Amino acid sequence: MSLPLPAWLHSLLPAAPAVDATERLRACGGALLGIAVTGFVTAWLLGPQAAVTLIAPMGASAVLLFAVPASPLAQPWSILGGNTVSAAIGVGCALLIPNVALAAAAAIFLAIGVMFALRCLHPPGGAAALTAVLGGPAVHTAGFGFALVPVALNSVLLLAVALVYNNLTGRRYPHAQRLAAAHPHQTADLVPTARLGFTVDDLQRALKDYNQVLDISADDLAELFVQTERQAYRRRVADTRCREIMSRDILTVEYATELGEAWRLMRSHGLQALPVVDRARRVIGIVTRSDFLHHADLLGHASLRARVHEFLRRTPHTHSDKHEVVGQIMSSPVKTATVATPIVDLVPWMADTGLHHVPVVDEERRIAGMVTQTDLVAALYETSLAGLKAA
Repeated sequence: MSLPLPAWLHSLLPAAPAVDATERLRACGGALLGIAVTGFVTAWLLGPQAAVTLIAPMGASAVLLFAVPASPLAQPWSILGGNTVSAAIGVGCALLIPNVALAAAAAIFLAIGVMFALRCLHPPGGAAALTAVLGGPAVHTAGFGFALVPVALNSVLLLAVALVYNNLTGRRYPHAQRLAAAHPHQTADLVPTARLGFTVDDLQRALKDYNQVLDISADDLAELFVQTERQAYRRRVADTRCREIMSRDILTVEYATELGEAWRLMRSHGLQALPVVDRARRVIGIVTRSDFLHHADLLGHASLRARVHEFLRRTPHTHSDKHEVVGQIMSSPVKTATVATPIVDLVPWMADTGLHHVPVVDEERRIAGMVTQTDLVAALYETSLAGLKAA
């Protein structure tokens, strides 16, 4: 039994792009600017005697460069190499094959094959090859020079606009592959959140088995998978916020607190870190035991205890270079969470970047509490245990 025509037609429509009106306007504005600059500058450089100044494939290139700048098909080598090489192939086919239809088919066949080989696959390149075959006397007279002017020239100008415009409007371009996150301890191990679930090698093998060109880079695809997993986990622990697991009775110090006093607080209360706040109790930094050890320059010193005491003791010299107060050794700026931050958001901070303590602030950035790795592990364990019991 066939579907009603309206439903059948509806099934052919792709899903609506998951972008807002601002992003759509950004893409349209970039294409407008890119084509305008490319056309005007090319005409100015070539002069009024030029037979061709702007070729139609630039419109398709503009769609890729400004609407999907993260696409592997929209990267600089793709547009420059794909358009130029394909145009040269089209010219060659037009000169060698008298039949226009056969020349056009051969041009597209060869253009796609060469773009694959040179790793510059760019869909408008096929249009550039076809334009070279069907362009008429003006194009045929230019011969292989057509591949350079206007094709390569148009591509360079459009690419230059894309480089500036995309970055100014918050889009990373060129969209190079991101390297895997470095381990904070500079070892060969993967960061903790990358040790479970799929790996980059798993993804590469899956893509090889899929055996089709995807209009998304492998690192972006991996990031989407990670974000999807995180969203799914967030949904399961959506009700658990920092306010529920944080320590609230927090000892703090101020910028001018003497090092000896801060060290005494940490020793007497068994703390590893102290938030540094201003007089309004807004968080301005954090001081940890590691900060003390680092600034005391303990490496290679014969007496650890003597060196610590020497570092903490206040000197009578007003203009001494020695650190005297917390503000001189604290880490700032400091990464903070809000009381409403889902605890799942803290996992990559603590697991991958080496944070052990995250100050929690209210709407006015005043200290409200602290979440430690221990707090997070306990909360995640309880949440997982509750989920297992419910199942």
